[in-house]
Amino acid sequence: MIRLSKSVVGKAESEAVAHVIEDIGYLGMGETVGTFEKELQDYVGGGYRCICVNSGTAALHLAVQAVTRPGDEVLVPSFTFVSTYQAITGAGCVPVSCEINPDTLTLDLDDAARRITPRTTAMLPVYYASNIAMVDEYQAFAHEHNLRLVEDAAHAFGATHNGKKIGSFGDVICFSFDGIKNITSGEGGAIFTSNPETIAAVSDSRLLGVCKDSEKRYAGQRSWVFDVVDQGYRYHMSNIFAAIGRVQLGRFEQEFAPKRKEIAKRYTALLQDNPNVKLTKMDYDSIVPHIFPIQILNDKRDALIEKFKALDIQYGIQYRPNHLLSYFRSSYPLPITEEVYSRIISIPMHPELTDDDINLICNTINSL
Repeated sequence: MIRLSKSVVGKAESEAVAHVIEDIGYLGMGETVGTFEKELQDYVGGGYRCICVNSGTAALHLAVQAVTRPGDEVLVPSFTFVSTYQAITGAGCVPVSCEINPDTLTLDLDDAARRITPRTTAMLPVYYASNIAMVDEYQAFAHEHNLRLVEDAAHAFGATHNGKKIGSFGDVICFSFDGIKNITSGEGGAIFTSNPETIAAVSDSRLLGVCKDSEKRYAGQRSWVFDVVDQGYRYHMSNIFAAIGRVQLGRFEQEFAPKRKEIAKRYTALLQDNPNVKLTKMDYDSIVPHIFPIQILNDKRDALIEKFKALDIQYGIQYRPNHLLSYFRSSYPLPITEEVYSRIISIPMHPELTDDDINLICNTINSL
């Protein structure tokens, strides 16, 4: 089987977990989490604060909750994983489904502008497939319409724009470190921001709303006499997860990022002349691709799926638009998003793909 995606972990990660279990002896949120946050801050740069949590969804949830009030509307592309929408409704807000640009596969600002109402207070663009091409436009749009901007950068860890890492500028930026992301902590996520009020809100909310508990946790202590002034959740990261994440971060620039970029460039070179394939143009020198989606034209996607199944090549359909899901169904169609969904397919992308794997995948696509 050629896997669609996979965790790339090994002895170093195992030894880091063993160190937490055998030597540190405290498995919850403690010094290891604090160290991981500082290392992430140093890697991303820009002086932004990093707050680690137990999933990318938790990061989005806390970020949206910190910048909105219940009942607010949040502009969001329908073409994203359901976690983005669950984070918005989890914060008591209303997701307003928007179209995507068929060339970038990210939030279309012309459509978003048409959906602004007096209740719209935030927008949540998604850097689908690591595509950060619209980051400047999103920030300008949010400023123009007086909106808070929460960036779903779950796919975009390690991406650079004008020499600056995503997460080092902007309003609030959220990453995911689940098992198949660019780096993993087993499960986990992070929020980056420079806004003091947002920092305080998400730091407390991840620890059940206990005020100023983070600093004590970093020192291996607990708050026994405390106050709670807002809704909180058990969203903090554990020392075990942070130990894995620290090793992965150390492997990222020399091992994971170059391999992912190389694979994306090879796919592009081998598929760019196929009339049945539409590629998303991206700068693979500046971004680190998490997934590699392509659009199969001329009604040939089903035929490709059958070929993949016969050869035991995994594929993904990422993602079913949220405005078509029962819980989030919109009262209006999004024809561009729906058309892209009918053509999209993700092909394998992870650092352990071999040249033979890539050649087989591309030859199969080019045989359509």
